[in-house]
Amino acid sequence: MAARWVLHLDMDAFFASVEQLTRPTLRGRPVLVGGLGGRGVVAGASYESRVFGARSAMPMHQARRLVGAGAVVLPPRGVVYGLASRRVFETVRARVPVLEQLSFDEAFGEPVALAGASAGEVADFCQALRAEVTAVTGLVASVGAGSGKQIAKIASGLAKPDGVTVIAHADERALLDDLPVRRLWGIGPVAEEKLHRLGIDTIGGFAALSDTEVANILGPTVGPALHRLARGIDDRPVTENAPAKQISAESTFPEDLTTLRQLRDAAAPIGEHAHRRLLKDGRGARTVTVKLKKSDMSTLTRSARLPYATTDAGTLIATAHRLLLDPVDIGPIRLVGIGFSGLSDIQQESLFPELESATTEELTSLGPLSSPLSSATPHVEPAWRVGDDVSHTEFGHGWVQGAGHGVMTVRFETRGTGPGPARTFREDDPALSRANPVDSLDWPDYVAEMTRSDT
Repeated sequence: MAARWVLHLDMDAFFASVEQLTRPTLRGRPVLVGGLGGRGVVAGASYESRVFGARSAMPMHQARRLVGAGAVVLPPRGVVYGLASRRVFETVRARVPVLEQLSFDEAFGEPVALAGASAGEVADFCQALRAEVTAVTGLVASVGAGSGKQIAKIASGLAKPDGVTVIAHADERALLDDLPVRRLWGIGPVAEEKLHRLGIDTIGGFAALSDTEVANILGPTVGPALHRLARGIDDRPVTENAPAKQISAESTFPEDLTTLRQLRDAAAPIGEHAHRRLLKDGRGARTVTVKLKKSDMSTLTRSARLPYATTDAGTLIATAHRLLLDPVDIGPIRLVGIGFSGLSDIQQESLFPELESATTEELTSLGPLSSPLSSATPHVEPAWRVGDDVSHTEFGHGWVQGAGHGVMTVRFETRGTGPGPARTFREDDPALSRANPVDSLDWPDYVAEMTRSDT
């Protein structure tokens, strides 16, 4: 253990940072990325918005209220985040060949070159790694280092934003002992509450328990594993992950759901939770599945296949809502699950955002689900919305800053242009067309190379 160094690389405020990178006018401004509807949830918050108390997984209406009138609220652009993530970790792999990627924006590594290195040498390596990521992508990462995954992840949290923290092996126990017990990997709210009831508030207090006491409190399997981490023993290897085949979320309810309104209300946060996991994964989904467990413990599942893989929340969650069945017809529901599968790096942005983010009632009125592009679905011309990518025959690539009453304001800029000018147009101006969001990264050579390698 004394010769081992594990790194944890975590991209700073990744979704919001990509928006600020590709839309330079937003640099230094409080950006919120996430759902724009009444039940929307924050998927990413810039550091400028976090100073007001906004954070990921918070209801969007609450975050907007905290930040105030200066908040810039944008819908997620999964295809852009996916490409940016791919380039970040390709850059990291040039120095750290084996990565255990946890999500879109974080990964563990254990560079062979650092075996037996001093803390100072590790810090120099991490700084060089961060500099390379920024030079290639324009994005900022924080890196933590320690003798195992637990310490490395804690260190990267201490390094944020935009820094490096290396925890020397001799200092690890002292650091762990004073941290809240919830900071221990694997301690969730239930385990935390059990320990708090016993007067155990810190990792050091948990580490001081006997093996028998830990097993009695948290169980004979989970307890001892967490106890080892609390004592600074973490020999888990860094290994490449097999990509998940499905991303899902589900919830069991204390009382059975007996009406369609109850079911829709209960399904909304479950779909949003699954969507946040999908964004963190970095791939788009083509298949949406709803699982309904009835009060008699029987299970019903329904699936729909989209014509393309996407991370668009409106498309995915609205499709899930259309798959719900009325409890009046099938019986009371005790569990709801929503899953996304058919995962792919190749994604397409929503073609009809105003249709796909429509209310459940509007979608249900279209009739039973046969296909997302069924002939029963009327063609609706897409309306421009804030955050859409635009191409203009004269001004080039831009994004919609505001739209309504038949006019729209477009800011023309990309990663490579710096802050650009804004122009106002009629919504039906023939010089305007929808643009590929990836073009805002302004990486034509990389995109071309990636396309060749994928084919």
